[in-house]
Order: sequence, then C-alpha cells, then structure tokens
Amino acid sequence: MVTHGGDEIADDEGMVELARIALYVCTYKRNEELERLLHSVKRAADDVASMAAVGVVVVDDNADQRARAVVESFPAEFALGLHYRTSGKQNISLARNVGIEAALEIGDFVAMTDDDIVVPDDWFRQHLLLRERTGADATTGPLLLEFPADAGSWIHDEPFDQFGLLEFEDDALVPICATGNSMVDASFLRENSEIRFDPALGVVGGEDMVFYRAAVAAGLKAHFSSAVAVRELEPHDRSTLRYQLGRAMWMGNTRYVTNLTSGDATKGRLLLRSARIMVRAVARSPKRLAAKDAPQVRYSMAEFSEGLGMLSGLAGVRLDHR
Repeated sequence: MVTHGGDEIADDEGMVELARIALYVCTYKRNEELERLLHSVKRAADDVASMAAVGVVVVDDNADQRARAVVESFPAEFALGLHYRTSGKQNISLARNVGIEAALEIGDFVAMTDDDIVVPDDWFRQHLLLRERTGADATTGPLLLEFPADAGSWIHDEPFDQFGLLEFEDDALVPICATGNSMVDASFLRENSEIRFDPALGVVGGEDMVFYRAAVAAGLKAHFSSAVAVRELEPHDRSTLRYQLGRAMWMGNTRYVTNLTSGDATKGRLLLRSARIMVRAVARSPKRLAAKDAPQVRYSMAEFSEGLGMLSGLAGVRLDHR
C-alpha cells in the first residue's frame, strides 16, 4: 500500500523520493481553454503520483487579470500547489520568463505547455520515462492539431493537422523542443540564467525556437518521443482556408527570423530554402494527381504560403504572432 507524505511516498521498501515537476502555462483571453487544460493536467498528475509531485504555475498575460478567477475557483489540488502570477504585457516572451522563474522556485523539472492544449493522462509519465531512457536534460514530443468535427471536410482530408509538426525518430537527440510540450531539468535553467525568452520576439513569434536553439548550443541534451504527444484543440475560426494560409505565412516568416537570429543560416541560404519550398508546393498537387491521389490543392497553397512567408522575412517584413 502506498501513502503520500509531503514530497515522499512510503511503500513496503521504505521512503521513496518523488521527482518535483513544476508546469507553467501562460494564458491570454482563454479562460475556458485554461480550465480544460488544468483538468487534463490534474489527471496526468494523478497518474504519476507514485513517481512525481506536480505543481502548476499560471501566468496571466491579460491586463485585467481575468485568469485569476479560473485559478482561484479550480476545484482540484496539486501536490506542489496551483500558483498564480501576472505579466499583462501581451508579450509571450515576458510571460514565459515569469513562468520559468516561478517554476524554478518549485520544481526539479520545469514543464511547459500552452493554454489551448489538452495533455494525455500519461503525459508526465512519458516525459519521465523518456528522460530515464536517454539521460536527457530536456524532453519533448509532437503537438497534434485537432480541428472541430463539424469543420469543413477539406481540413480533415488534407494533412493540416501535421503542419509544423516536430518529426524525429523516437528517443533521438534533437536540436529544438516545442514549448507547448516540453520538460527541462531545472538545474540547467539555473546554471544558464542568461538563456531566457527574447522579449524582442514576444509579439512576432519564434521566441520558443530561439530559446531552445540557444539552450542546445549551450549543451542542453534534448530528446524526442512520439509517445510524449499533446493535442491543440483548434477553434472554428482557425478552420478556414484564410486562417490556414495566414498561419502558414506567419510560420515561414518566423522560420526566417529564428534561423537568422540563431545564426543557423545566412540570408542567401534562407532565400534558397524559401525557393525550394515554393517549388515543391507548386509541384505537389500535379505529382499527387499523376499518382492518382487526391491533389490536396489547399494544403499545397499553404506550403506555398509558408515559402512566401520566408521570402517576406528577407524583405524585412515581420508578421505578428498568430
């Protein structure tokens, strides 16, 4: 029989120390989604209760502090508490940095996700198992987009749920992590206090990729597993072709910004990369038709839009976060 006692559990073999996981989530104008996320996190925390004590930090980026009501009225308790912090600047980098500092006060590991995510019941368990298998300093996995069942059939028939998806071999050492689905050893963040999210990217986006590229360059060992997956539940207003094309263009623009900021590619290489993306997009539908597959014209348009987004970055355009 297992009984809880602070940050340790007692079993037939004596006292076992629990890992201490502090999850932070930044939120902006999504109270209902935040509450849905917290319920899923509580299920994941309960699942791993014999392995870890979990605490949650909610960083409210609303100027009116509207998320406070969700935190104060949340019906469940976490072993390391449910904590409320404010930012209110509408700058995701500043909010993320508040979350990191608050999480470092609580946990041995800092987990990250977003307010429109739902985590699976075994989410913390899979992160811990991946770390145990690989000796990782950071663990990550895919973020799967899920569109409403009654959205247009085209968005379900074409692979928009895969757009921008991190794809690596299971347990592979990887160069980036997803802030919507990652866990980092707190000791690395304490020892590398200069590596934080860049406020200059907090509106245009890309702060997550720059953060993790800098961390990996500083020695962070990050590993990936498809078992560590989360779902981002997309609202109806994201199920339109206009939104998807705009999102793809923003993603391309962000890829340009992050690669240039991180020093991973020159402007010349990024120009060639954007050209390859657009050529591939133009050729995609005809190739599929030749193979007697559905042409997926809308998805090809989105890929072309991504290439245009990269090209716009070369022209000095910076698109705001979508």
